Amino acid sequence: MIIASKHKINIPVRKILIIQLGDIGDVVWAIPAFWAVKNAFPRADLSVLTRKPNGDLLRDDPHIDTAFQLGKKNFWEELQLFISLRRKKFDLIFDLRADDRGAYTSFFVGARMRASLYYPGLSRRNRMFTHLVEPPPVVTRTYGAAEQSLRIIRGFGIKENTVIPQIFVSSVTKNKMEILLAEENVDVHDGYVTINPFSRWSYKEWGMNKWRELISFIWQKYKMPVMILGSEEERGRADHLSVANPSPVYNLAGKTTLQEMASLLQMSRLHIGVDSAAPHIAAAVGTPTLTIYGPSDWLDWAPPGEKNKVVLPDMDCSPCHKKGCDGSGRSECLETLAVSKVQDAVEEMLNNLLPDKA
Repeated sequence: MIIASKHKINIPVRKILIIQLGDIGDVVWAIPAFWAVKNAFPRADLSVLTRKPNGDLLRDDPHIDTAFQLGKKNFWEELQLFISLRRKKFDLIFDLRADDRGAYTSFFVGARMRASLYYPGLSRRNRMFTHLVEPPPVVTRTYGAAEQSLRIIRGFGIKENTVIPQIFVSSVTKNKMEILLAEENVDVHDGYVTINPFSRWSYKEWGMNKWRELISFIWQKYKMPVMILGSEEERGRADHLSVANPSPVYNLAGKTTLQEMASLLQMSRLHIGVDSAAPHIAAAVGTPTLTIYGPSDWLDWAPPGEKNKVVLPDMDCSPCHKKGCDGSGRSECLETLAVSKVQDAVEEMLNNLLPDKA
């Protein structure tokens, strides 16, 4: 195990594996690192390992040769995947996270160089790698989620061309979604707005009644239907927003893969959501986003660029970086965030995007 701030890759590199076993947003924000590694070794075969189904987002990306996916902990399936990866005989492995699972995967799969970031206090995990990048001292804070991955590959002399993730959507995927919209009798002749009100963590969510008011506002002012996107587990909750709503609301939660969701987001005029995966995907396919933040820090995670906006609570304690007020699982800052404030932000964005309807 060699720990240094800078390393040289002085071996022939024909096959590379990058391990990113984080959440969907982590995978999206690792895309600039994936591209940078491929650009540094354009003739090498680049594979990426993610948790299932997060790798679906990478299937149309021409920079990535193979997207492997690791399912929930099933010993035999996991063993078969590890054996398949080991047989690939990778020359170089990057692990982009601090968890043990990625570290042990790197060690088992094997490569002449197994690289990651050095984490003090994680000696067992650190020993799984041949080369560790010692992070530079923090002088000024660098914002942007892409930095978590880029600081590792920079330690090996690899420079990025962009810090903005981009997700590719093939014409095949787009055509498939156009067929789905027709089958679902979705009328989107003049375009639609997508929303995802849900998060894995309830303390990041805004009230469902507030979403109903917002959906009605969008229809009344702009005559644009709203499409709810999300996972299969979120479909039941989405029904409560769509079934009893007098405005046209289409519930497609759970009816698409992540890559298909990316296609629907790409076709939408605006995406509105909370701090979860959907805004990251929407921004990465070029769709303007409006994201509602509460206790989490938008400076670290919000999609960058002028066409992506955030709505923040008025309470001074936000962001507190806590999982709800006093560990309650609920966030007062979001509970008190008025519908009118979000409506004003939506109106400003849609007036710019749809000047004929302003």
